Amino acid sequence: MKLYVLDNGWLECDANWMVAMSVVGTLEDKTPQTKWIRIPVYAVLIDSPEGKVLYDTGCHPEAMAGYWPPGLRSIFPYYHNPDQLLLRQLELAGTAPEEIRTLVLSHMHLDHAGNAHLFRNAEVFVHRKDYAYGKSLTKSSPDPADHGAYVKADLDIPEGNLHLVDDDFELAKGIEIITLPGHTPGILGLMAHLRNSGTMIFPMDAVYTEKNYGPPVKMSGIVYDSVSFTDSIEKIRRLQGKYDAKVMYSHDMPFFKTMRLAPRYYD
Repeated sequence: MKLYVLDNGWLECDANWMVAMSVVGTLEDKTPQTKWIRIPVYAVLIDSPEGKVLYDTGCHPEAMAGYWPPGLRSIFPYYHNPDQLLLRQLELAGTAPEEIRTLVLSHMHLDHAGNAHLFRNAEVFVHRKDYAYGKSLTKSSPDPADHGAYVKADLDIPEGNLHLVDDDFELAKGIEIITLPGHTPGILGLMAHLRNSGTMIFPMDAVYTEKNYGPPVKMSGIVYDSVSFTDSIEKIRRLQGKYDAKVMYSHDMPFFKTMRLAPRYYD
C-alpha cells in the first residue's frame, strides 16, 4: 500500500482563523497587528491492493475566477501553479481520475470538496450531518454569502454514488474512517496503517495545526460545536497513543514542509 500526499496549492488568511484569538487587543495595544499567513491545501491518494482511494479533492481551479463568491475570495484567497492542480498531482502518482473508485470527503467545505465533480463515477463517502448541514445552508438562501464555507455546486454529488456515514468503519484493509465532529457537524478523518511508515492519522480540519492539537487544545476560528471539537481531538490523541501514530495536520505550513509530496510516497 502506498500513500501519496497531493499538493493542491495554498490559501492565505488571517492567522486567527487557524488558532482563535491568536492576536488579541489589550489596554496597552488596542489595535494589534494581525498576522496574514499561508496555509497548505492537499489531498491524499492511497493505492491499495483493494483499489485506489482518494481522500479530499482540494480547491476548484476556478475558485478565484468566480467559482467562489467574493467574500470567500477575500477572506481565503486561493493560489496554485499548474503542477498543483489535482489532475496533475494524480498524474505524478501514476493515477488517472477514472481509476478512483472510492472518494472520501472529510467534509464539504470549499477547500476539500472543490474537485469532487471530477469523479462522477466514484463511490463517495461523506459524513451525514456535514452533508445535511451544507445542503440546508445552500438551500436556505439564494445568496452565496449566507452559505458559510460551502459552495452549492460542490454538494452536487450523484445520489446513487453517495454514502452518508454516521460511525467509524473500516473502508479497506489497513484503511479506517473515523468520525470527528466539531469543526462542522461531522468530519471524516482517515487512518492508514502502513507497513514501513507506521500508522498515519489525517484528521483534516478537526485539527488544523500543531497548536490546535496541544495539549492544551486550542480552538480554531471556525468551530460548529466547541465541546465536540475538543472531544474529537482527544479521540485522535487516544488513537495516536494506541497505534504510536503520526498526526498529519491539515493547514499547518511548517508541518506541511516536512511531508513527502507526490511523486514521493509513504508505504
